[in-house]
Amino acid sequence: MNRPEASMAIQVLPQVAAGDEVLRIVDKVIAYIKSAGLKTVVGPFETVIEGKFDILMDIAKECQLICIREGSPGLLTYIKIAYNPNSGTWSIDEKITKHN
Repeated sequence: MNRPEASMAIQVLPQVAAGDEVLRIVDKVIAYIKSAGLKTVVGPFETVIEGKFDILMDIAKECQLICIREGSPGLLTYIKIAYNPNSGTWSIDEKITKHN
């Protein structure tokens, strides 16, 4: 099986007062992540992406910058990373297919 080198779960929490504004900014981040063309699953609390480690790290950085550019004075970000450059890590499909 051809496994991805890495997978990353990311949750951004822009520090803005209005709930609708938080959702607007998070939607921009999710749109950016999806535009990267990698396997992506959007969940209610985080988005999971799989691919090359360096690309995922670049995506994580850009997610922060999008929040700031969109008007958030700061943000909290929660990231989980599985990384195995030698044999790959479990894919999103391996992790969830049996549960869907």
